[in-house]
Amino acid sequence: MSDQYEVLGKAPGPKELKELVSGDSHVTIKKLSAGYGKMEILHDFDLSVGKAQSLCLIGPNGAGKSTILHSIYGFTNIFSGQIEIEGKVITKLTPAEKLKSCGIAYILQDNSVFPDMTVEENLLMGSYIKENTEDSYQEAEKIFEKYERLRNRRSQPAKVLSGGERRLLEISRALVMKPSVLLIDEPSIGLEPRYIDMVFEILRDLQQNEKKTIILVEQNAKKGLEFSDIGYVLVSGQTAIAGRGNDLIKNPDVGRLFLGG
Repeated sequence: MSDQYEVLGKAPGPKELKELVSGDSHVTIKKLSAGYGKMEILHDFDLSVGKAQSLCLIGPNGAGKSTILHSIYGFTNIFSGQIEIEGKVITKLTPAEKLKSCGIAYILQDNSVFPDMTVEENLLMGSYIKENTEDSYQEAEKIFEKYERLRNRRSQPAKVLSGGERRLLEISRALVMKPSVLLIDEPSIGLEPRYIDMVFEILRDLQQNEKKTIILVEQNAKKGLEFSDIGYVLVSGQTAIAGRGNDLIKNPDVGRLFLGG
């Protein structure tokens, strides 16, 4: 851990992380070491989040935040440790298997909308591994019923959408598979403030009303911690501090290093 972050103190252990969970743990990571190629980025990393809870990962660039999402979804080399969903070990499953059998959906940081395809075609791309296409159409209709912004543009090319509407489409496309866990990389990146508020309102609705478990990486630390039940501050591939989102906002060390306070 670099000198700049030494003040954050002793890293929390699995017992302290479990105390932040409401009910049983939905997603659990135990002693995970993972990275890309031979490069290890996460070191003995632990995580625990309950059903329908939200957890925000903050920290400096290169701390390993996105690597955690990539590891849960199956995009990294895992050297040791394990990942569980409701007690079932899923460490070695492929991303497609995790989406289909465990209900884990990953929403990329990069703009992943296909601009020349219609909004509806983009939405249905979320069900590419489903065998029952009728079920996909039904889910798409539910999404159009819920989000007027998308309904009004369903037959138009996605390039007509605003930045906020594109992010809504990316989130909605993941919902077609009816996931229970949403992994979201930088939901606010590149968005105007009014759209940032809209996106977090959508995520709050998914968590509170549809009981989705949400794990997100967010550079806008204040916004991410305000939204989330739990916050982890990552430094050099490990959790330096963990707590309730609102408590971390009030923590003077977190404020000084990450909130501009």
